[in-house]
Amino acid sequence: MKKVNANTCPEIGFAKSRNKKVDLNVNSYYLIKMNQMETKDDSSLDFIRTRIEEDIKANKNQGRVHTRFPPEPNGYLHIGHAKSICLNFSLAEEYNGKCNLRFDDTNPCKEEVEYVESIKKDVRWLGFDWEDREFYASDYFEKLYEYAVQLVKKGKAFVCDLSAVEIKDTRGTLTEPGTESPYRNRTIEENLDLFERMRKGEFKDGERVLRAKIDMSSPNLNMRDPVIYRILHASHHRSGDTWCIYPMYDFAHGLCDSIEGITHSICTLEFEDHRPLYDWFLEELDVFRSQQIEFARLNLSFTVMSKRKLLELVQSGYVKAWDDPRMPTLSGLKRRGYTPESIRDFCGRIGLAKRDSVVDIALLEFCLREDQNKRAPRRMAVLDPVEVIIDNYPEGQVEELESENNPEDESMGKRKVPFSRRLYIEREDFREDPPKKYFRLSPGREVRLKHAYYITCQNVIKDPNTGKVQKIHCTYDPKTKGGWAKDGRRVRGTLHWVSVPHARNAEIRLYDRLFNTKNPLDLKEGEDFKENLNPNSLKVLTSSKLEPGLSKAQPGDRFQFLRKGYFCVDPDSTQDRLVFNRSVPLRDTWAKILKKQKQK
Repeated sequence: MKKVNANTCPEIGFAKSRNKKVDLNVNSYYLIKMNQMETKDDSSLDFIRTRIEEDIKANKNQGRVHTRFPPEPNGYLHIGHAKSICLNFSLAEEYNGKCNLRFDDTNPCKEEVEYVESIKKDVRWLGFDWEDREFYASDYFEKLYEYAVQLVKKGKAFVCDLSAVEIKDTRGTLTEPGTESPYRNRTIEENLDLFERMRKGEFKDGERVLRAKIDMSSPNLNMRDPVIYRILHASHHRSGDTWCIYPMYDFAHGLCDSIEGITHSICTLEFEDHRPLYDWFLEELDVFRSQQIEFARLNLSFTVMSKRKLLELVQSGYVKAWDDPRMPTLSGLKRRGYTPESIRDFCGRIGLAKRDSVVDIALLEFCLREDQNKRAPRRMAVLDPVEVIIDNYPEGQVEELESENNPEDESMGKRKVPFSRRLYIEREDFREDPPKKYFRLSPGREVRLKHAYYITCQNVIKDPNTGKVQKIHCTYDPKTKGGWAKDGRRVRGTLHWVSVPHARNAEIRLYDRLFNTKNPLDLKEGEDFKENLNPNSLKVLTSSKLEPGLSKAQPGDRFQFLRKGYFCVDPDSTQDRLVFNRSVPLRDTWAKILKKQKQK
């Protein structure tokens, strides 16, 4: 088997040398683990892979590794889910196992087909394939019901008439035991009859539930006679009106794992206290024992990961939709211009931990820059234009100047860009009264036009009413073609530009972080997380100018706009109006963070 150098593979978070070429496809991303297995070097294994290694050595489950990604179809996937997706599919790939895609669709009140389809689309976009293993908890409703009946027959479950509020009030606290339900000692026969009548729809929502009979004095609140079935007269997106009782997540999840033969059930840390309950159901029913292992979920700064809160932002109109480029959803990140390679790289870099922490969003942005620096074509776009007129350039003349498509990859070739007497430059690239260390265009100062000539500002025309600069008159040095002076003189400022008669109009959407605070949920009493929303998270520029070659760009195409950042064509684009989303600016704050860490 081909071996991968763990010191240079950027996809797994051990990158030490960016000068070496690395295949960024999904398969190479996972070959690192196989390389470790061959070399018997377990020193760099995380705690989950260490556990799997131990199980394989002990021939547990005949050395088989079978994982699953089990989303609830009650919203769109976000960047936190990407960590779980990459982990579960990678483990299956690394150990020649399998990974299922299973929808835990046990709550018909919140689930929609739209969410199912979006989840499948996002998993495929990340580069993973569940092959023929697409399952649903609803596939097992009849079997789960039979399991519940078995528990009743064993005296391990009972029908309870307490309301949800009453059950909560009698559950107890961390320091005080709970109070047993007055219905806890119903006979097996009575419980079987009531549970069957629950299924037939004889009772109203909330009138009765089925609870496991475990231990109301357990130090683990999850073991204090948890509800395992509730009545919901709601139509299910797959089973329709066949059922009016639905299993609770804690009951269904572990048993679905067991039915599918899942060997390692990888969950986030909040399910650690649920593991005894997970194991209890499997033990009492004497079924295949899946092993639950927990890891810390992904928390990202300046972001919320709660699907409930993200749904609130959508429904309240704070964002346009689930795929709004400001959202941390995978569909939003895709629309903003993030690549699956950059997200897989990010998930590999953050690694696995047993303790919750917050990852700086600058690292996610860094991963996109790393990916796009090597792959994104360079183009010139003037976002806030002001016109420059080169007085001594021949009127009507047009030159086709050669420009590289990507200096990081010569194989991407070069392109021709038209140059004329009238140009657009960025308004911020001119100052009539420049401060110190300002090296761009100002009266009497010479600057370089990228790929073109040196120009010198001669005078300025301003609006007589507002004083705003309307046009800048310059002269050029014809001996500096290509942007270099033959006499050796140098200039410190280099500007990008677009030829006025050849420019294409565009709408540019400049996205920033959705929240102003690092932890939007760190709230005082009475505060709402929406108060931390960034009012400047979107700025729309409607008069931007592009070099003409961009007129053929299609939705999803990605570019680096020189000196401005990485941009992606938005699906809102039409043949007459291009719309670009800024993915990330060029400024790399994470690189500075890394530099400071190294200095320490």
